[in-house]
Amino acid sequence: MVKIYTKVGDHGYTKQVTGKMVPKYDLQIEALGAIDELDSWLGYVLSVLSPKASPELTPRIKKIQHNLYELQADITVKRHHNITPDDTKALETEIDDIMGKFPRIKAFILPGGKQSGASLQYARALARKAERMVVELHEKQQPLSDDLLEYFNRLSDYLFTLARYANFLDGYQDEVSKLK
Repeated sequence: MVKIYTKVGDHGYTKQVTGKMVPKYDLQIEALGAIDELDSWLGYVLSVLSPKASPELTPRIKKIQHNLYELQADITVKRHHNITPDDTKALETEIDDIMGKFPRIKAFILPGGKQSGASLQYARALARKAERMVVELHEKQQPLSDDLLEYFNRLSDYLFTLARYANFLDGYQDEVSKLK
């Protein structure tokens, strides 16, 4: 049996892939944790997708989960650059395709809707949070590729689109914000 604990305690430090020990609040560890939080939430989203939304969204969400693992590897492993402009272009193509399936928004909409859509709106917020952490890592500690940064920026747009699509498939009409 493989044990997942060492019984030595880490005293608030963790080991990077390079073997270097860093505090758990290290920017790289924080960014990886934010990506993991998003990936875990997407696993939850998969478990609550409605029967109407699941066939359309399950393969798309699973693709994002796989890409998030590649993103983490791109951050932690030198010379690992698997996220490419093609990945960002694929998100953009899907956004354009999906947005053509339901009415355009003419105002800000409130996050929410049915469980599938609301869960994806929360995923969008987690993606933005992870993006902020990744950008901070890039600017303060570890330069990252433009490809990775562009993909992350587009990811929240994609999740927003999936959230609207899920609500559309479930018969929920977007609720417009009433700005004063």
